[in-house]
Amino acid sequence: MQPNIRSRVIQLKNELHNIKMNNSSMQQYLMQIKNLVDNIAVSGSQIDTEDIIIYILNGLPSSYNSFKTSIRTSLHPIDLDTLYSLLCSEEIAMQREHQKEVSAITDNPAFYTSRTSSNRGNGANRNFKNRKNEPRSASDYVSSSQPNQPISKTDRPTCQICGKLGHIALNCWHRHNPKYAPTTSAPQRAFLSQQNSVSTKDWILDSGASSHLTPDFSNLQQGTSYQGPDTISTANGASLPIQHSGQGLLPLPDSARKLHLRNLLHVPTLTHNLISISKLTKDNKVSISFDEHGFVIKDGQDHRPLLLGQLHNGLYRLQNMSLDRPSAHLARQTSTLLWHARLGHPHPDVLRKLHPLIPSLDLDITNFHCNSCSMAKSHKLPFNKRTSNSSHAFQLIHSDVWGPAPFQSLNGFKYYVIFVADFSKFTWLYLMHSKCETFSKFTHFYALVKNIFNTTPKVFRSDGGGEFCSTQFKSFLSAHGILHQTSCPHSPEQNGTAERKHRHLLELTRSLLQDAHLPKHFWSEAVTTATYLVNRLPSKANSNQIPYQIIHGVAPTYDHLRTFGCLCYPWLRPYTADKLSPRSQPCIFLGYSSHQKGYKCFNTSTNKIQISRHVTFKENIFPYMSSTANHYSASEIPSQFISPLLTTPTSISHIPDQTNSRLIQLSCPASVQSTSDNTNTHIAAPAPQLSKPSRAPSHPMQTRAKSGIHKPKQIFDLLATTSTSVTPTTYAQASKIPHWQSVMEEEFSALQRQGTWVLVPPPNKDPVLGCKWTFKTKLLPNEKIDCYKARLVAQGFNQTLGVNYTETFSPVAKMPTIRLLLTLALHRQWSILQLDISNAFLHGDLRDTVYMRQPDGSINKQHPHYVCQLQKSLYGLKQAPRQWFHKLTSLLLQFGFRFSRSDPSLLIFHLNHVQLYFLIYVDDILLTGNDPSKIQSLLKLLRSHFAVKQMDDVSLFLGIQILKTSSGYMLNQRHYALKILQQAGLQDCSIAPTPITPSCYSPDSDDKPFADPHLYRKLAGSLQYLSITRPDIAFAANRICQYMHAPTDRHFQMLKRLLRYIKGSLNYGLPISPGKAVLRTYVDADWASDVSDRKSVSGFCTYLGNTLISWSVKKQTTVAKSSTEAEYRSLSAAVSDVIWLRRLAEELLLPQADPTIIYCDNTSTIALAKNPIFHARTKHIELDYHFLRQHIDNGTIQLQHISSVDQLADIFTKPLPITRFHTLRDKLILPVMCAQFAGG
Repeated sequence: MQPNIRSRVIQLKNELHNIKMNNSSMQQYLMQIKNLVDNIAVSGSQIDTEDIIIYILNGLPSSYNSFKTSIRTSLHPIDLDTLYSLLCSEEIAMQREHQKEVSAITDNPAFYTSRTSSNRGNGANRNFKNRKNEPRSASDYVSSSQPNQPISKTDRPTCQICGKLGHIALNCWHRHNPKYAPTTSAPQRAFLSQQNSVSTKDWILDSGASSHLTPDFSNLQQGTSYQGPDTISTANGASLPIQHSGQGLLPLPDSARKLHLRNLLHVPTLTHNLISISKLTKDNKVSISFDEHGFVIKDGQDHRPLLLGQLHNGLYRLQNMSLDRPSAHLARQTSTLLWHARLGHPHPDVLRKLHPLIPSLDLDITNFHCNSCSMAKSHKLPFNKRTSNSSHAFQLIHSDVWGPAPFQSLNGFKYYVIFVADFSKFTWLYLMHSKCETFSKFTHFYALVKNIFNTTPKVFRSDGGGEFCSTQFKSFLSAHGILHQTSCPHSPEQNGTAERKHRHLLELTRSLLQDAHLPKHFWSEAVTTATYLVNRLPSKANSNQIPYQIIHGVAPTYDHLRTFGCLCYPWLRPYTADKLSPRSQPCIFLGYSSHQKGYKCFNTSTNKIQISRHVTFKENIFPYMSSTANHYSASEIPSQFISPLLTTPTSISHIPDQTNSRLIQLSCPASVQSTSDNTNTHIAAPAPQLSKPSRAPSHPMQTRAKSGIHKPKQIFDLLATTSTSVTPTTYAQASKIPHWQSVMEEEFSALQRQGTWVLVPPPNKDPVLGCKWTFKTKLLPNEKIDCYKARLVAQGFNQTLGVNYTETFSPVAKMPTIRLLLTLALHRQWSILQLDISNAFLHGDLRDTVYMRQPDGSINKQHPHYVCQLQKSLYGLKQAPRQWFHKLTSLLLQFGFRFSRSDPSLLIFHLNHVQLYFLIYVDDILLTGNDPSKIQSLLKLLRSHFAVKQMDDVSLFLGIQILKTSSGYMLNQRHYALKILQQAGLQDCSIAPTPITPSCYSPDSDDKPFADPHLYRKLAGSLQYLSITRPDIAFAANRICQYMHAPTDRHFQMLKRLLRYIKGSLNYGLPISPGKAVLRTYVDADWASDVSDRKSVSGFCTYLGNTLISWSVKKQTTVAKSSTEAEYRSLSAAVSDVIWLRRLAEELLLPQADPTIIYCDNTSTIALAKNPIFHARTKHIELDYHFLRQHIDNGTIQLQHISSVDQLADIFTKPLPITRFHTLRDKLILPVMCAQFAGG
């Protein structure tokens, strides 16, 4: 038994040992003992029945001494059920004896004696008469419990669990005993049922009835047909059928409270309305006192009299009591439950506090119960409260990060961070893709507090997590004078305010999702809504003050609140295609916009969130609730909600939270116009921003998170006449969209201005190429639309060598050159300009004769059959890149540039002390240097020949995002990685800790060929390009690419493993950092690792200062006979790369004065390289040997041993365990501040 459970059991046993009846009733006293016994049993311990009986007797007062003596001296054993009945009977007898003496002063002193006699028999009467107020002996109890002298059943209810008399199921000792089972189930009983006529407005209290019964169906609230096999057993043995079941409300004359008759059964053949005493007291927490005149129903807490009844003809009855009709009660219940749902399922006490502020709240929290809250808010008992609090706003801020969520949200979030003001308890919540965004979110919060409230936080309290204890975070707090307090390890209670706020928000989140039956992927919308509502609810921590009111000085309004997850209809009139189109579409209400005064409405047909001010709500209809269709007609529920589309979010790639800037300006929600059903309200909500349709693969894929992915059709939004984000694929589609038609006209005009072709009659023999319009939506780094591009592309794949083209080679920049140039600019503190040449390929002079048909949409009306004889190069032609490169470089050479000997795509200008570097990758250009005036002269020359678009700060080059950080640059391809995941249909997959496992070396067996090898090759090629900034996946990508010729299902599983790793590391990037410009290299090899051919894998990486410049993973071409040989060949390849980098660094005026150190962990390889002796064992690697020896002797390189633990190149040669892999990965790449992806 665990220590905490053991201490709990000891505490409960001590309470049981010291329990006393005192002034409690017998039922309350026995219930206290039963609760303690049950709690002990739940904790895993058991107490003997004899011990329980001893505890019960010891706690009785002195007036029960005779009873206790009789029980202890009895020769017959007694069980708990019998003792329970005897004690209850003893208490009733003692009370009646006392009342008998008091009644001597009343007008009918003999009535009670007669009643008692009739109930107890002569023997019992004699005992009472002789002993007066003294308890009876045990023999009296035993004799009174024998069959020949039964106690009246009206005074002794029957248990529904064990079937015995004297107690109800709630008090049964076998209630928590799973091993106990009665021999037969007891039927529904009504012992007072008779076949005589009684007014249906009278209600008779029946202690023998197990349910409330009525012959009048109109007494039922929400009556439904009874489907069970039970019948009502009457006192004369007859069985009466049950027709309906429901609930009833018994009004109280002097109170707004009503007594609930739960499980009210409709029995038409019954002539009495019967109230079960046991269910009435249990369901309403009331007590009932009986005497010879009647009875009184009292409140169970303050014992206030609620209802009086009379004794008539031996029956306790309520005369002329009509139950509430269904309509009146439903209105009250709907109001309370509806506002409970609107406000995010708060505690009933909160509803009581808000009652004066919400006039439409018809409060009735008697027996209030919300099933969603019961399921979502179960929690452990609280710790002790702290005694100190803040004295003013923002003196202390509590913070904590929650996540990762078990499900990624629609927007891709998996974490959130909260900031709680200690003084007001107001909470700010920021959603995050990963923990690395925490610092960015705090800076946003700090700026908000400083700007809006004109103050700053004084103390910041959090746990000791890395997201709060990073150097960057600590430096910021220190610089702004904020004291940072952290909790001790494994002591979350010290950060209790934030932890408790997590629990509060998540309880409300679960309640909102549970109540609306929404999928868990909506958790981010639910938790933001929960935060919005919590800030507007009274807080016990603030003496029931409202956080919003404390921090803003005014009370919040509640009229705009609506039930989360309900059906809604946003008004979309300005965005419909025509006057006959629908003015709205059915959506799901997902909360309140934080940036606009509108409601967030999720459209399942388009998978978009629309923010609108004008919304009609159906708060009694929840589209994702499967049972909704049973309660409402089909006309009320849109057809798309009968079977919700989003059972899993496989078809959702991204749902922007922002709305289109062209949409209407929102004002605050208008006042509510209520309709007759009190739940259908009209509110004044932005039309959606159109999103890209997600792409999914056409092959059958299986992942752990999904069973299938379906390829959706590309459709255009019906809410607007044009699409702003869907890219057309054909001219026919684009010609119908105005802005695409406009960019096609601009492109055609540019072609005409350049004199790209002349119209000529069709040639007799020469081939005529086709052409096609292509379209692309260019995005900014924050994924907002930059511009639309349309290009006319010649179908160059039909060209013939020697006929319409000859040479095609055109150099492009090498990736190490790009990294080295960025490092140089950072080292010299130069700015980097990014240039874009409009219609670059159109400037190339075409030397070959090429014919092309006229483009669609621009066919000459006078000569429709003529063809275009190209005068300039055009996109798609095989020789177009070469002609453009020749045109551009010839102009640069005239300016004074020269080609780099190491990389011909790099042009260098050195004159006097002026240094300029011009890097070309087709039509993308980087320019940097130390002379701004010379750069401006160059730009002037370029603008005189081309249309040059200049971007002062490089941000996106070749699809690589270049982020400016406090210490340098960060290269990241997050958006490209997301596109790869979307192409594979794995945007919602689970993540993997490493990119590859040792099973990649398993020998190829008769694996089934992969069904879509084209997809495999496409994804593998994309992963190769992704490794430009992700050296951590270089080995895995290289391994996957080895099977592109014939991929199998096992190979595709390897590829999916890599994609799952990428999914969990989207925010990692390659840092470009300042440092001493000295090259160093790490080299390693994995000998004979490939079991299929026993070839080795070479790997190396080279740093310039602190920046990783170059790396390589390559399978060796021949089999190595030893690990030394494998390492030697890998060393030879690394030296070749080092020699090239040294030459390039010299051209960039970064000379390497000292030999470049190459770290190797194989001592035999180092010895072989340094040993001048040559023998037969190394004859076959003679070329590599002499190559290395030459550069060692020349002082170009220097070999140095390094331990295997510190060998960074280990990550490039083999799959590694998780810990080892993460250690090396964190030395190569770093996580990026993700907030910058969104423009923050």
